[in-house]
Amino acid sequence: MKMVFIGATHEVTGSCTYLEICGRRLLVDFGMEQGRDTYENVKIPCAPNQIDYVLLTHAHIDHSGLLPLLYAGGFSGEIHATAATVSLCEIMLRDSAHIQEFEAEWRNRKAMRNGGEPYEPLYTMKEALGALKLFVPHPYDEIIELFPGVKIRFLDAGHLLGSSSVEIWMTENDVTRKIVFSGDIGNYNQPLIRDPQVPDAADYVVMESTYGNRLHDKPKGYIPGLVQVLCDTLSRGGSVIIPCFAVGRTQELLYYFKQIKDQNLLPEFRDVPIYMDSPLAIEATEIFMRNKESCFDEEALAYVHRGENPIGVPGLIPAVTSDASKAINGDKRPKVILSASGMCEAGRIKHHLKHNLWKPECTILFVGYQAEGSLGRRLLDGAKQVTLFGESIQVNAKIVQLPGMSGHADQKGLIAWVQAIHGLQKAFIIHGAAQSADDFRDKLWLEYGLDAYAPYSGAEVDLMTGKVLYDAPPQPILQKAKRSTTTYDRLTQVMQRIAAVIQNSRGLSNKELAKMADQLSELCTKWERK
Repeated sequence: MKMVFIGATHEVTGSCTYLEICGRRLLVDFGMEQGRDTYENVKIPCAPNQIDYVLLTHAHIDHSGLLPLLYAGGFSGEIHATAATVSLCEIMLRDSAHIQEFEAEWRNRKAMRNGGEPYEPLYTMKEALGALKLFVPHPYDEIIELFPGVKIRFLDAGHLLGSSSVEIWMTENDVTRKIVFSGDIGNYNQPLIRDPQVPDAADYVVMESTYGNRLHDKPKGYIPGLVQVLCDTLSRGGSVIIPCFAVGRTQELLYYFKQIKDQNLLPEFRDVPIYMDSPLAIEATEIFMRNKESCFDEEALAYVHRGENPIGVPGLIPAVTSDASKAINGDKRPKVILSASGMCEAGRIKHHLKHNLWKPECTILFVGYQAEGSLGRRLLDGAKQVTLFGESIQVNAKIVQLPGMSGHADQKGLIAWVQAIHGLQKAFIIHGAAQSADDFRDKLWLEYGLDAYAPYSGAEVDLMTGKVLYDAPPQPILQKAKRSTTTYDRLTQVMQRIAAVIQNSRGLSNKELAKMADQLSELCTKWERK
């Protein structure tokens, strides 16, 4: 039983952990890094085609976004997740692939004009669709035998529709250990979805620490704060631009806007146009309603049981096509625009920022976490100018963050979650910025007497004993060259795949082995000449 930490170690995004159990190899999550990348991650210690299973905690791209890349490298095993997560990944991974291809096309047009190097997408739509065929859906609370010696169960993590903590029971040589991967632990009393479930017992937990050293500001209510921002901005003739994650936060906002409309809390602006400019958000909203019985909380289900859609906003204007999106900024009326991405790193929100950031009457309202280095964080930190589509834009709009609105539990919520688990021997702290992860580790250890460890990428653990076999040192990134090395990374994956094919070729006939050797030799000769 061995565990190797790969991603989201002293960082918030790029979640990935490698397990070797009962002769099989597993990954828990394989996510994309977003925002600033502080530390270099080690590679997965085997070729993608040697991974047997992936256990996915939820659909957010920082947990699922590299699964098509794993497929491109030769992975053909099973990806296990909740049914709602599978449905959300069907749209989110396709959307991510579209963004990768679109960005590559845009960069290549630019490269052709200035003689630059061709740019390869991280992965293609074909590879995303290939990965989606490997998903296996499960309900919450059902114990599943993954293979002899290993059972798993998905519990509701309360972070996103379908989000889960994953319990894993492992038995080797008549010794059983239980490890729980928390996934992203949800904030308590969120709209729409249920509060987090807590595992009853475990030997070890691998848990997030996004807010490991912070408490959420607790407003009297989100709706009064939202109404105040809307009223102030619309009164001065401006528009409210809300960068929000297409999956999760958009649906929460729709829930709030429905209540604002139903209760007539903005009587002077009751007919203000509200645009939802995200095809992904529109599809995700439909998936939310399809999974209402298994994922909605009691308050949201009360709407459903009396025949109402809890996220059905009267007069909402969805924008699906690019022409419809462009037309929004031609509407000169004060308005509300909900658009992705939530950290302003990609998607249609960047166009709306370009058209509205320079207007002092407008408000940019942030309603979610902004990763360090993201455009959203730079705006919140007081940037006076930003560059969008090669053009420098003055920041004159009011920049506001709605306090306390978070999909993650704060320090108090994290402590309540981990303290409720019986028999816990050790906690491994990941998915938090360096200071947050270290502070949370120290708090668990010094104040609650729990053995806690915050690893860096590459750290190895013996799951039979809980001992750290290799305490990996931090590897800060000196030069940011992540995206420029994407093609090389794919080449190294192919190399690992070829090595695995050669290792598995024992038993083939001499004729087949000779043919393989000749073909590989010809390939080497071709590229050596170059």
